[in-house]
Amino acid sequence: MASGDVVFFDQYMVDVQEKIHNQETDSIKVGLITSAATPAATTADPRWGAGGTTNFSSSEVTPGGNYSTGGSSAANPSVTLSGGAAVFDADDISILQNASNPTNARWGIIYNDTATGKNCLGYVDLGSDRDLSGGDFSIAWNASGITSMDQA
Repeated sequence: MASGDVVFFDQYMVDVQEKIHNQETDSIKVGLITSAATPAATTADPRWGAGGTTNFSSSEVTPGGNYSTGGSSAANPSVTLSGGAAVFDADDISILQNASNPTNARWGIIYNDTATGKNCLGYVDLGSDRDLSGGDFSIAWNASGITSMDQA
């Protein structure tokens, strides 16, 4: 796995079938966690908070500066049909430089803040611990979208 890779949890596919996520209208957020937790596609029932098997919010970086508790919203979400695939996309995530920003962000956890259980969709590999205090930080989604679902 390389820095910047996005991996979706196996549970995400179940959650979509159970109508937990409406990625176009729900508040999808990216919370930053430390290396105290290591997400994997097979992570059991991942949540941002209590209620599931794995609570990633318990490893959240210390909020401060331009990083607020719970992370940043993926603004302007959209779901479109493109080439026979349903594509989910949103604006890139940006956290401006601030001396009080976290200094130990390792993973970005993508989760549904609207869902009662704050179910997680996936995660972004930041490659190593990132110090957000020394410069602007961004997660730039793939130009083809964050994820797509195809019948193939």
